[in-house]
Amino acid sequence: MFKDSFKYYKSRNPFPDLKNVIDIDSTDYTKVRPIEDFLLKYENRYDLGLRPTKDWKIYELKCNLGLIFIQNPFTAEGQQYWITKCLKDYPKKPNKLNLDEHKLLNDNTSWWEECFKNSDGNVSLLTKLRWTTLGYHHDWNTKHYSENSKSILPSELCNLTTFLANVLNYTGFNAEAIIINYYRMNSTLAGHTDHSEVNIEAPLFSISFGQNAIFLIGGLTQEEPATPIYLRSGDIVVMSKTSRHCYHGIPKILPTLVKPWMSNDSMQNKLHSEVDSEDWSIASNYISEARININVRQVLKPGQIRLL
Repeated sequence: MFKDSFKYYKSRNPFPDLKNVIDIDSTDYTKVRPIEDFLLKYENRYDLGLRPTKDWKIYELKCNLGLIFIQNPFTAEGQQYWITKCLKDYPKKPNKLNLDEHKLLNDNTSWWEECFKNSDGNVSLLTKLRWTTLGYHHDWNTKHYSENSKSILPSELCNLTTFLANVLNYTGFNAEAIIINYYRMNSTLAGHTDHSEVNIEAPLFSISFGQNAIFLIGGLTQEEPATPIYLRSGDIVVMSKTSRHCYHGIPKILPTLVKPWMSNDSMQNKLHSEVDSEDWSIASNYISEARININVRQVLKPGQIRLL
């Protein structure tokens, strides 16, 4: 049962036994199968912070058709770039934040400026950021999207997910709605399905940065068993086919001992000049005790240009 598994892995006292959590770093091929035949296998996209695709490791969960796992394809500089973007640029107007409802920000001040650039620094606001939405804004009350509630998507995020979709041969994917979740070490994400989009056949891309998490994927109902998987910084989960309709959630955030955003690799770097050293110093302190998840989805059906 999904609920039982979620409750088990969420527990703090007693702490759950993690022996059954799938760890791609020590791959158990009885539970996942490697995908070696993918398109654009010899592409280099350093401009997106990615390693050459020939070096990627891609797996599919055997018990959940269409649940694809890309093991950290990002360079260290790429992780720095996307983490900083998620903190400095994306939680600002005209995008929507969970802070808006309680008017915790001035109209002329961004979350980044309020927390890190003002002389006194709003420490209490630092941990209150939970989500920001871009593109079509998901209404958490109605669970619907609206043509009257949307903002322009950042081109770099669209380019990133378009490239990921092309690598996996998901032709025609268009990023139209993005939710960025910000987790503290005691955060969870309750089990749910993503069904607000008109197009629920298009894949959903979920990109993790920062601290580790246990990702729980179940079946079409909460009565079906769930499978736990470790997510580490840079890992990408793609929910497609049957898995696109399945219950999933995050019952636990775990501290990481390995910090791939800090490693010194020799990959060609075209993003380094775009990450200000002072900004990265701030962002690296934040991510040392937090997790960021970029969730990208297509809203409209092929050929559809607006919501009805």
